[in-house]
Amino acid sequence: MPKFDLQPVYHRLEGYRAEMSESLSRLIAFPSVAVRTQGNHPFGDAVQQAYEAMLEMAAEEGFFVCNLDNFGGHFDLPGKGDQLVGIVGHLDVVPEGDNWDFPPYGGEITDGYVCGRGSTDDKGPVIACFYAMKALKEAGFVPDKTIRMILGLDEESGWEGMKHYVAFADRLPDCGFTPDGDFPVLHGEKGFLVFNLARKFGRTTGKGLDLRSFTGGTAANAVPDFARAVLLDTAQGGYGDIRKLLTELKESRGWRIQSRGIGKSLEITVTGTSAHGARPEEGENAISILMEILGHLNFVSDEVTEFIRFYNHHIGFELNGQSIGCALEDEPSGKLIWNVGKIELDQKSVQLTVNVRYPVTAEMDQVYDGIAAVVDPYDIGIVKIDHKPPIYFPADDPMIETLVEIYRRHTGDEKSQPLVIGGGTYARAMDNIVAFGARFPGEPDLAHQKNEKISVDNLVLLSKIYADAIAALAGEAEEAAVADDAAPAEESAEDKATGEAEEA
Repeated sequence: MPKFDLQPVYHRLEGYRAEMSESLSRLIAFPSVAVRTQGNHPFGDAVQQAYEAMLEMAAEEGFFVCNLDNFGGHFDLPGKGDQLVGIVGHLDVVPEGDNWDFPPYGGEITDGYVCGRGSTDDKGPVIACFYAMKALKEAGFVPDKTIRMILGLDEESGWEGMKHYVAFADRLPDCGFTPDGDFPVLHGEKGFLVFNLARKFGRTTGKGLDLRSFTGGTAANAVPDFARAVLLDTAQGGYGDIRKLLTELKESRGWRIQSRGIGKSLEITVTGTSAHGARPEEGENAISILMEILGHLNFVSDEVTEFIRFYNHHIGFELNGQSIGCALEDEPSGKLIWNVGKIELDQKSVQLTVNVRYPVTAEMDQVYDGIAAVVDPYDIGIVKIDHKPPIYFPADDPMIETLVEIYRRHTGDEKSQPLVIGGGTYARAMDNIVAFGARFPGEPDLAHQKNEKISVDNLVLLSKIYADAIAALAGEAEEAAVADDAAPAEESAEDKATGEAEEA
C-alpha cells in the first residue's frame, strides 16, 4: 500500500466525471485510423490531430511534454529519484466498419455512456490514466519515480511509431503497464511467429486436371473467410463429377461452396468465418475447407497433388500444430496456437502464410525445428517473416501481485486470476511492462466491434484503479508530506453553475 492517502484523489476523480467524459468525447471525434504517409504526419492527419489534442491537454495541466518527430511521445510527472514508471497507451483505432447504431466518431455522451470508436480501445483507458495523473498531481503527490504516459500512434497497424519511440526516447521505463488488455492483469503473452511455407513446382506435361490458382485470406493473424481455386481440365473430360462432389460436401458438411464456369475453367469458392488469429477456434478456415475439397481430386501435376496431401495430412483443421511437429504446451499458457492465414498458389509455386503463437516457456527454435523435420521431405522451405518473443511474469511476481491486489481492492472480485493470452499488446514493446485492464471480467469485448462504448462509471472506476497503481509503482518521495489534508476536487463548470444559481 502506498503511504499517500488516496481518498482525496478518488474524490477529485469523482468530481471529474463530466470533464473526463467530455475529454474522451473530444478524442473520439478524430477518426484516427493510422495510415502510413510521408511528411510531418507519419500516420495521417486524423492521428496527428488526436495526438496533438492529447499533448495539449497534458501541457495545460503542467506536465512536461515531449514529442518525438510525431511518431509518438510522452508527458511526465517528474519524480525525485532516477527511475521511471511507464504507462503505455495508444491513440490510433481500427476502421469503424458498418451498421453502427450511433455515429462511430460522434463521441456521444448518452444514457451514462461515452460512445464511439476508441472508447474502450484505447482512448478511454488513456483518458482514465491521464486523469489519474492529473488528480495525483493536484492532490500533492510527489512520486519517487517519474511517472510517464507514453503515447503510441500505430498500435493497430505495425508499431513503427513505437519502434521509433523506443529508439530515440531519452530513457525507457523501469516498470509499468499498458491499459490495453484485461483485468485483473495479463502476466504473459505467447510468442508470436509469422512465416511462409513455400515450394516451387516443376513444369507440367501431359493432359488432365490442372490447378491454375488457389488464393485465400488477407492477413496472417486472421482466420480466412474466403478462398478461391480455378481448375482447368486440359483433357476436356468435363466437370460433372467435381460438381457432384461439391454438392455432396455442401449437404454432408454444411460448407458454403459455390462453383461456376469461367470459359473452359471451373472456379470453386468457399466462404468461411473470420476470427482473430489468436482465437482460430472461433472461426472457420476457408483455406482448410478448400484444401480438403481438392484432396478428393487427382491433378496432372504430382507436385501439386503432393502439396495438397501434405496440407490435409499435416495441417488440415488442427489448431495446435500436432501433425506438423510443433504441438508445444505449458502450464501457464496452454497449447500452441496455429493459424493458416493466407495462400498464394499458381502453376509455378505456392506460399502458405502461417501465424503461430507459442507457449511462454518455449523458444522460437523449438517451433521451427519441429516444423522443419516434417516439411523437409516434401521439399517445402520455411521463410521467416516476423517474430515477437513471449513475455511472462510468474503469478507471484511482486508487480503482478501488487496490481492484482489493487484490482481486487477496487472491485471486490477475489476469484479472477492473472491471465496469459495469445494476442499481443504494447507490453511487448519494452521490458517490465504488463497489460493491466481495461476490460473487466465478464464484460462484452466491444473493442474492434460496432457500437463500441464505455460507461462513465467504468471510466471513473478505471481512473481510480490506475491512480492507485501509479502511486504504488512510483512510490512517494521520502520528503513529500502525506496528503491527508489535500484540497478537495475543483468544482466542475456544472457544479459551479448550480451553486451560483442557488446563491442567486
